Amino acid sequence: MPDLLSRLSLLGIGGHLEPARPLGRSASVTVVIPVYNYGRYLRQCVASVTEHQPGVDVEIIIVDDKSTDDSLDIAQALASKDARIKIIQHHTNKRAIATYNDGLEAATGEFVALLSADDLLTPGALTRAAALLLAKSSVGMVYGHAIRFSSELPSPRTTGTEWIVWPGADWLRTRCRSGFNVISSPEVVMRTSILRAIGGYRPDLPHAGDFEMWLRTAAVSDIGFLVGVDQAYYRDHAVNMNKEMFKSGTAQGKLIDLKQRWQSFEAVFSGAGRDLPEKESLIRTARRTVARHALDHANYAYARGFHDFPIDEYERFAYEIDADAQNTRAGRALARRKRLGMTSLPLHPLWAPSAAALRFSELVRRWRRRKIGV
Repeated sequence: MPDLLSRLSLLGIGGHLEPARPLGRSASVTVVIPVYNYGRYLRQCVASVTEHQPGVDVEIIIVDDKSTDDSLDIAQALASKDARIKIIQHHTNKRAIATYNDGLEAATGEFVALLSADDLLTPGALTRAAALLLAKSSVGMVYGHAIRFSSELPSPRTTGTEWIVWPGADWLRTRCRSGFNVISSPEVVMRTSILRAIGGYRPDLPHAGDFEMWLRTAAVSDIGFLVGVDQAYYRDHAVNMNKEMFKSGTAQGKLIDLKQRWQSFEAVFSGAGRDLPEKESLIRTARRTVARHALDHANYAYARGFHDFPIDEYERFAYEIDADAQNTRAGRALARRKRLGMTSLPLHPLWAPSAAALRFSELVRRWRRRKIGV
C-alpha cells in the first residue's frame, strides 16, 4: 500500500507516486569514477560497481587527475583484471570539474553515473535506477537516498516498492521554493542522451556544479525518485573536497554555498530553462528564497549571540540579489535585532521561539528529503 505520509507530503508539489517495476531488460550503465589521491578507497569503490548490480552491463571509466599517491597504479591493476574498466590519465592536474567532464564525455552506456572514488554504490543501486529509466522514457535523472558514513558501512535499504515521478517543471519549482540542494551526487543516475543534450558540468560553478546540473536536467526532462531505498554511500572524512576547498560547515563556507546556489539558478534560467513558461516567476521565487536563507542565518546568529559571525556579509548578499528583502519578515526581524543588539546568553530569550522554529523547519526538511526526495 502506498505510504499515506508520502502521499500527503506530495500535495502541492506535483509528484506522482506509483508502484516500482522490476528491470524490464538488460541495461548498459557507465560509471565515471574521478580520483585524486584516493587510492586507499578506490578498490572498494570499484567493487561496489562491479558486484551486486544484477541485470546491468557496467562500463567503468576511472579518471586519474595526476594523483601523487598510488591511485593510478591501483586503477591500472584493477583494469588489467577486468575488461570493463577503462582509464583516462591526466598528465597535469585539471581539478574536479574538468575531471568529471572528461569521464562523462567518454561514457558509452545508455545511462551514466558519476561516483567519487571515496563514495560507494549500494547493492542493486544501478538495477533500481535503470528499471525506472527504462519504464519512464520522459525521465532524465533518477536518484534515491544517500547514506552518510565515516567508518563502518551502515546496512542499506534495498527493497523499495514505489517510485515518484515529477514533471521537470514541478521539481524545478519545488527547488526554487526550497532553495536547497537535496542530492549529494553519488545517488544519481542520468540518461546519457539527456546529459549530451544539456552538456557537462560548468567550470564557473566548482562548488554548486551538481546542483546546477540537477536544475538544468529538470528544465528539459522529468525527474524520478526511488522511495524507501538507499542508493549510495557518501563518505565524510577530514580531507573531503568540500571541507578543504569550500570551508564546508563554517560561516564563510555557508556563504559560499548560498552564493553559488543563487548563481546556479541564474545560470539555469538564462540557459536550459530560458524558454520555460514560468521562467520569470520561478527566478523571482528563487531570488526571494535564497535571500531569505541569508537573512535567516544572520537572524540565527543574533539569537545565539555568535559575535564572530559575518552578519554584514550575509545581509549585503541578501540585499544584492533581492532589493526588497529588507521588507520581508526575515528582513524586518534582522532590523529589530540589530537595534537591540546581541545578548551574552547562549540563546536570546526574546528570539528563542523563532530560533527553535528555524531548527524545527530544518528537521522537517531533512525528513522530507529522506522520505520523498525533496
